[in-house]
Amino acid sequence: MHALVGENGAGKSTLGKVLVGVHSADEGALLVDGVETTFANPAAAAKVGFVGVAQELSLIPARSVTDNVVLGSERWPFVDDRGARRRVQQLIDEHGFDLDPSARVRELSVADQQKVEILRALARDLRLVVFDEPTARLASHEAMELRRTVRALAESGVAVVFVSHFLDEVLAVADRVTIMRDGQVVRTSAASDETHTSLVEAMTGRRSGQLFPDRVPAPDDAPAVLTVEGLTREGQFSDIDLQVRAGEIVGLAGLVGAGRSELAHAIYGATRPDSGRVTIDGEPHRGTVADGIRRRIALIPESRRHQGLVMRRSVADNVTLPLLDRFRTMFGLSSRQISTVASDACRRAGVKAESMAIAVDSLSGGNQQKVLFGRSLLAAPKLLIADEPTRGVDVGAKQSIYELVVEMAANGCGVLLISSEIEEVIGLSHRIAVMRGGRIVAELTGAEMTEDNVLTAAFADVGDAASTRSEHA
Repeated sequence: MHALVGENGAGKSTLGKVLVGVHSADEGALLVDGVETTFANPAAAAKVGFVGVAQELSLIPARSVTDNVVLGSERWPFVDDRGARRRVQQLIDEHGFDLDPSARVRELSVADQQKVEILRALARDLRLVVFDEPTARLASHEAMELRRTVRALAESGVAVVFVSHFLDEVLAVADRVTIMRDGQVVRTSAASDETHTSLVEAMTGRRSGQLFPDRVPAPDDAPAVLTVEGLTREGQFSDIDLQVRAGEIVGLAGLVGAGRSELAHAIYGATRPDSGRVTIDGEPHRGTVADGIRRRIALIPESRRHQGLVMRRSVADNVTLPLLDRFRTMFGLSSRQISTVASDACRRAGVKAESMAIAVDSLSGGNQQKVLFGRSLLAAPKLLIADEPTRGVDVGAKQSIYELVVEMAANGCGVLLISSEIEEVIGLSHRIAVMRGGRIVAELTGAEMTEDNVLTAAFADVGDAASTRSEHA
């Protein structure tokens, strides 16, 4: 297992795509069994057993799990549906994924869609597999299962290239690590010779500092910007009572499927609850996105590509999209004003882009995420709902995002922080609410905010949590 680490834009994903035929190198050689080889496309690479699991999902939403897994490996001219289902169920059982082979992909959560992407690679006759951020969308116990699968692949003789921003994960599973910065290799070494600090310093070119900034305590008399009372949506969450005060960061922890993202969308106004109510600054929220924007609620969604950004539109368009009324003139929208305002918001959010006119899909994952924060800053929100705000970004971008969140709270914004990274929730939050099975089952403050307590509440019983902690260690 050979890990690739580096900041966003360091070239990790591009290098991985060269190995599996998505891109062709301009110079140099790719040797397979000592023979110089060029792959015209991913299908050519797959024929020799070189397969990639991409960071961004490439599934067919309208088709079933089985169809997506076997796509491209069918034996023509006939497709054996029954045999395909049997084969996919065997893979699911073998690798411990909780999936229904007949389910439509569009009906699955983002985390379950990631599992389908991984299963598609595992269904091939592999010699080399490139995993690009494979655990970014998985809960901690699911990530552990995947790491066991990946480790087993390596032990069976498959070469594994593992790209991850989770440095502790890299140190736990990799045999060797290659560190990249600005498209260049900094060094390759045994994983046992590296530490979290040494990796960060090599990736960034600077000494590692404190990951989480100091939190400014919310004033004791700060008013509630968000009050949720008895909020229920059948099959997703039930009887939710929650409050976020101005200047306070409230973490929402729990396993994937606990109902956290669904609750976030209902609070924002993207979905309607069946019962209960949401008030912003003491006034009832009408439960629409337009009213959420009017009441200055900003949402950083779980999936920036599918829920947050219009990938082929410009950076400026994406930053200003919810607030276009501000730039209306008698002759239409003022493109100059849009560009100026977007540029200022992106500067404050730390976005690195050649111009505001370039398509947002040309940016690195970390900069795409910061574009969403630029949009939020432009709205001057009273309430920020940040759902997995650092998913798929490097440690340098994480620190920048953490500083943004803490700065927004210090300026009086209430923050509802949803994250599957327990360390992130604990490091940023003033209080933590833990969800399980669609309900809030615990609220933790002060010294109670420990990994043990969060896991104990998130799992059905203490034994499961203890087992997970042991595996994590």
